Amino acid sequence: MLVGRDGGYRLIPLHVGEGHGLLSPDGRHYLRPGTGELLDLTTGRQRRTLPTGVRPLAWSPDGRQVLGTHSNDDPVISYGSDNQPLNDPEKPDDLLVVDPYRGTERVVRAGTFAAHAAAAWSPAGDLVAVAGPPDEAALVAERQRLVVVDPAGDRPRWQVDLGERRMLAGPAAWHPDGRWIALLAFDGCAGLGCTPDQAAARTWRIEFLEAATGRVVGRPLPVDASTTQVVGWRGTDPVVQRVTAAQRDDDRRAILAVLSADGGHEVLLTAPDGTTDIAVPGDLLARAAFGGPELRPSPFAAPLWCYLALAVPSLLAVTLLVRHRRRRRGSAAGADPSLTPRGSGVTPRADPA
Repeated sequence: MLVGRDGGYRLIPLHVGEGHGLLSPDGRHYLRPGTGELLDLTTGRQRRTLPTGVRPLAWSPDGRQVLGTHSNDDPVISYGSDNQPLNDPEKPDDLLVVDPYRGTERVVRAGTFAAHAAAAWSPAGDLVAVAGPPDEAALVAERQRLVVVDPAGDRPRWQVDLGERRMLAGPAAWHPDGRWIALLAFDGCAGLGCTPDQAAARTWRIEFLEAATGRVVGRPLPVDASTTQVVGWRGTDPVVQRVTAAQRDDDRRAILAVLSADGGHEVLLTAPDGTTDIAVPGDLLARAAFGGPELRPSPFAAPLWCYLALAVPSLLAVTLLVRHRRRRRGSAAGADPSLTPRGSGVTPRADPA
C-alpha cells in the first residue's frame, strides 16, 4: 500500500513472486524489484530504468540514487560425464549504486557477500550500511555481517559480525542524527532447525550501534514479534512496520507504529487485509498528523482525460439525437400541409377597380 502526500493511498498489485518495492523519499516514484521498472505515481507512466535482476534496497536521502543488489549466481548447474558439477552456481553478489532516472550504475566496494539482506543510507548520504551473509556457510546458517562503507570509496570503514540473531533494521535503520544504526535482534531459537513454536517464542528488540565504530550503544527497545523493519523516524522515535500473523495471506495486514523510549507505542496506520507492506514518504512520516477522519473519494479527483472520455460520447449522443429529431420534424412538415406555419402561404391581390 502506497500512501500519498495528500493522505490518500493506492494499492499496487504484485506479480507472482514479486517482492515489495521502494517508494522514493518525495513519494513520487515507486521502484519495482527485479524488473527494474520505475512507476511515476503522478502520471501513471512506467518505464524500465534498472537492469533486470537488480533488487532495490534503499533510496538515497535526496532521492537521486538507489542502493541495490545484483545476483551473479549461475541460473543452472552444468554436469560432466561423471555426473559431477562443472560449475559452482553460487557467486558473490554485487552491491550497486544506481541512478534510476538515467539507468547508470557503479559497484560499491563493500567486501564479499553471498547475498545482501538489507541496506541503509546515512542521513547525509555519504555512507551506506549493508548487511548479509558473507559466504555460503553463513547463508545456510543465517549468519550476517554488517559493513559501513563510503559508496565512492575503495574499502569499508568498519565491519562487525552480527551472528544469527541480529540484522540490520531496514532501509531507515540509520538514526536521523547520523550517530546510531538500528538493528533488529531476538533471543531464542535461531537457524533453520527451529520449529514454528520455537520461532514464535522469540523475544524481539531494537538495538543500536555507534555509526562511527560499530560498538553497541544506548538501551534496547522491546518490540512486538511481528515487527519486520524500521521504516522511518518521528523525532528520535523509530517507526516500525508490523505484519500480523495469520494462516492465510489474505488475512494478514501491515501496521505502522511509532515506539517511544519508555516502551510505549502509537499506531499510525493500519492497512487493509491482505496488504503486507505500507510505504509512506519519509518527510510525511516524520511530520504529518495521523489519525484524522477517513478520506472519501472525490468525483473531481480524476485526471482530465477521464472526464473527457466520459463527456465526449455523451455529447456526441446528444448531438445525434437533436439532429435526428430535427430531421423528423422537417420530413413531417413537408408531408402534411396542415403543418405549414400560418402566414407562410401566398396572399392573392384584389384587382383594381
